[in-house]
Amino acid sequence: MRLLATPMLLTATWLSMPGIAVAQHAGEDAAVRKPLEAYLQGHATGDGAYMRQAFLPTAHIEGIRDGKFVSWTADEYIAGFKGKPAEDEAQRKRSIDRVDVSGNAAMARATLDYPGGTFTDYFVLLKVDGEWKIANKVWTRNPKPAMP
Repeated sequence: MRLLATPMLLTATWLSMPGIAVAQHAGEDAAVRKPLEAYLQGHATGDGAYMRQAFLPTAHIEGIRDGKFVSWTADEYIAGFKGKPAEDEAQRKRSIDRVDVSGNAAMARATLDYPGGTFTDYFVLLKVDGEWKIANKVWTRNPKPAMP
């Protein structure tokens, strides 16, 4: 079963081929969401400890910033969290849009809607020693038009 999750709705779609049936339980979906929720909490609070809970130490975070490719290790990325929320935190919204789990691997998408732009984050997660962690993240930013 392939799980697609939205903040309010969880739907399951069976993928089947002759002789093959893949099933995933809602409990595993909830377990995959734990590091994603820690990640979102890290953004909300500015506390890097949440990010350390979310990411594998070997993770990489990559995207395009100011038109240029950037790639950070987990340590480099987490160092940017200084322990306090952003000034405009009350105007920011975040959601886990989608989770897809297969065995000990998963992928997910989250949206971070900020006053200056909307970020879409794509995650690859891995279950290591019984615990889900973000193995890698790529992101994109869609700027919002300036307010008059």
